Amino acid sequence: MDLDVASLRQAVTGPVLLPGEEGYAAECATYNLNSGLAPALVVGATAEADVCAAVRFAARHGLPVAVKNTAHQVTAPAHGGLLITTGRMKYLSVDAQARTVRAEAGLRWRDVLPRTAEFGLAPLAGSAPDVGVVGYTLGGGQSPLLGRTLGYAADHVRSLRVVTADGEAHHVGADSEPDLFWALRGGKGNFGVVTEIEFDVFPVTRFYGGGLYFPGECLAELLEAWRAWLPTVPEEMTSSVGIQRLPDLPVLPEPLRGAFVVHLRVGYLGSAADGERLLAPLRAVAPPLLDLVGEKPYTSLGEIHLDPVDPMPYYDRSVCLGEFTGKTVDALVRLAGPDSGCTLANVEIRALGGAFDREPAVPNAVSTRGVPFVVFGFAVGGADQADALRGGLAEVVDGLAPWALERNMVNFLSPDEATGPEEVRAVYGPERYDRLAGVKRRYDPSNVFRFNHNVAPGRA
Repeated sequence: MDLDVASLRQAVTGPVLLPGEEGYAAECATYNLNSGLAPALVVGATAEADVCAAVRFAARHGLPVAVKNTAHQVTAPAHGGLLITTGRMKYLSVDAQARTVRAEAGLRWRDVLPRTAEFGLAPLAGSAPDVGVVGYTLGGGQSPLLGRTLGYAADHVRSLRVVTADGEAHHVGADSEPDLFWALRGGKGNFGVVTEIEFDVFPVTRFYGGGLYFPGECLAELLEAWRAWLPTVPEEMTSSVGIQRLPDLPVLPEPLRGAFVVHLRVGYLGSAADGERLLAPLRAVAPPLLDLVGEKPYTSLGEIHLDPVDPMPYYDRSVCLGEFTGKTVDALVRLAGPDSGCTLANVEIRALGGAFDREPAVPNAVSTRGVPFVVFGFAVGGADQADALRGGLAEVVDGLAPWALERNMVNFLSPDEATGPEEVRAVYGPERYDRLAGVKRRYDPSNVFRFNHNVAPGRA
């Protein structure tokens, strides 16, 4: 490919890197070591102007564009494309009086949480503080603590700055390009490069929560108790269950090393005393191997799920469920329980409901409004184990088909899911997808931003 790279290097402040050059591999590094990036060139953007120049260069040379911050969700290797990395863009501003934050595209939640905490405020961050603010929010953003009372993170976006396929920067909000504003919040990276996001934060400083680890042999009893317990708790309580086969590593506490466990995760906004009372029926199922539930500052949000931080090779699948019945419990025990032969590192079931079901004041394209449960399967291993690991994921996810919905949570989609237009249409639902395709036709008619779960430009 004959590219005028010298002109691009003159136009941007950040590095421009070709395959084999020093820094290229680090710039392309991903969280999932099985989902690598290998673009034709990389631009390490330092500011919005760099993004504009990179997208214009791509347009002149007919290159598709990929975007990366933390690379927790990579859907394609970006072969033949231009990769824009945003990790150098780290401007952060907190307006305590207005209760808003402005964050550039390179920030992670771990950067934001301590800053907002200085003012007694909290964002709708997710279970893993190490993920990027922008990518998480554009995919909806499901908080394990504030979501059931406040909805999705995308519901509380005030405005965005986005560079579209023509290389032009736009300030987008409810009163400025409202169709694009609707599509960006839930439509992930299909419509441009978001360089900055402004969102609401809330007066929350603490919570009661964390995890209870039970022996895996208690799976049936705990799932049945959790299923019966869910309708009895207020929206201030958010919970999930992880069926985990943990590695034998020194970083884990002794009771968990190499263990098969059920990890009950809870986050409660009420008092510790009320939280203890609400949790009592689940504590009574069996003595826990490890009890990490307690009063915590909001900055300890990541302690609810204790998601892994370091990059690793893995495969994953997800499915949303329309209900969680006694028969669903039986199926999960058969598919992932102590006698199943399942080798997946984690099968987690997240209960949604509450404000996740309510349309926000300014509607958006979030795909899972009204979906009560999402299941995520995670299998750790390299490409040499791909067939076996994918087979294990298929056994669990396909085994839940009687309760499965076609719609799915965009942030949980893997490279193996929603690989074609009809599958993506099913994820969003036909009406929502058609509207997204119309916005795509207007702002990205050549489908420049296609290294994603792609919404193709609609027909005129």
